[in-house]
Amino acid sequence: MLKRLILLAAVTLFCVFQVNLGNAAAIELDKESRTVVLNPEGESVVFSLEQIEKGERLFNGTCSECHNSGRTKTNPNVELGFEDLNGAEPSRANVLAMVDYLKNPTTYDGERDLSELHPNVNRVDLYPEMRNFDDEDLKNVSGYILIQPKIRGILWGGGKVYN
Repeated sequence: MLKRLILLAAVTLFCVFQVNLGNAAAIELDKESRTVVLNPEGESVVFSLEQIEKGERLFNGTCSECHNSGRTKTNPNVELGFEDLNGAEPSRANVLAMVDYLKNPTTYDGERDLSELHPNVNRVDLYPEMRNFDDEDLKNVSGYILIQPKIRGILWGGGKVYN
């Protein structure tokens, strides 16, 4: 009986420690971590914690079905990490370019329109969750995506090996 009580206490402490550690980590996003490139000219923008949290909520509720942890279910060769976003044509490694993509998706090489296949705000019948996204929502999701490689490193888009 005493062994069970000790085991139960140890498990409870472990669980409480894990929950508290997760919350503290989210609060510690410093200004540098929340700074991303705004436009192709290289200007930067600092997202607030509230904007990042809203972007995370929208991403997890809408985008993560196909882009869980930054991977791309339909094309595992392209992830949402900085290198792949920057290699797209046009580059998608800035907030305004990501917003543009969410409105007007194209193939990685920029040659073909994907609005009939990829969810976007103009084609709400394909993925109705995006119906209510306004420009601010799109910016918040884009900011969330763009800070993930800084925060999670290789775990963001790294595939099954790392997730």
